[in-house]
Amino acid sequence: MIGRLRGTLLSKHAPSLLIEVQGVGYEVEAPMSTFYELPDLGKETVLHTHLSIKEDAHTLYGFARLDERALFRTLIKVSGIGAKTALAILSGVSVEDFSRLIQRGDIAALQRVPGIGKKTAERLIVEMKDKLGALPAGASLSGRTVPTPDDPVAEASVALQALGYKPVEVSKLVAAAAAPGDTAEAIIRKALKSALRQG
Repeated sequence: MIGRLRGTLLSKHAPSLLIEVQGVGYEVEAPMSTFYELPDLGKETVLHTHLSIKEDAHTLYGFARLDERALFRTLIKVSGIGAKTALAILSGVSVEDFSRLIQRGDIAALQRVPGIGKKTAERLIVEMKDKLGALPAGASLSGRTVPTPDDPVAEASVALQALGYKPVEVSKLVAAAAAPGDTAEAIIRKALKSALRQG
């Protein structure tokens, strides 16, 4: 099992990262919460990882904080929640806020995450209530910096679609969130917050 990576960040195109560790390039999928914490390209980064092994693929998921990885691992054990949906949850809401949504039984807010319908939201609340207290705390990575992409609106749109939002939803979210000078990460962050408040 690969539990942690320390290496050079070579590329980042949400939700995918490429990290070189002693000459080996690891492709890693990560939630937007982790993207916000990444350093500039070419700098060293550390990620807590989860390796998923299936018949047709070996996929490595990376997280800036231990509590995010713990929540991801708990989420994918819930019936109807796959890795893509778990990443969408972590991208749209912090571990602390997710815990509050579960404790309040906020089905409506959970349904705003791509891939979560009413039945899945109800199942999440039932299955997660007793498990959230056991999640470990974890410190964020230091040295957070945000790159300036050539086209932040396009990059944000691609990332939101990769998280499961439909093109029509993405267009509306990005149009409402984007402001002059915003980075892709800033647009994505505002769009995800807006998506969770709508409805």
